[in-house]
Amino acid sequence: MENLDNESRIKLIKETLNKIRPFLQRDGGDVQFDSLENDIVYVTVSGACDGCSLIEETLYNGVETIIMEEVPGIVAVRLSSDKPFINESLNNEK
Repeated sequence: MENLDNESRIKLIKETLNKIRPFLQRDGGDVQFDSLENDIVYVTVSGACDGCSLIEETLYNGVETIIMEEVPGIVAVRLSSDKPFINESLNNEK
């Protein structure tokens, strides 16, 4: 797939999350797009997903895998609450 601009990638991310959402909602949870920064997708979770002990497994082995397959150039999917820590880490690498 050709390189997409950020607006097109965000649209594709949201479309992909809409495909994933019913599986999470079946278990009482949900996921929403927050932002795209440095090729990292940030999402928020709610319902049963918020505070669930399996959220990391769901996020990294499910949501992240699917988004990285569907959207070119994405390097990770992380919780929005982790954004300050990730930004600090990225700034320290520069």
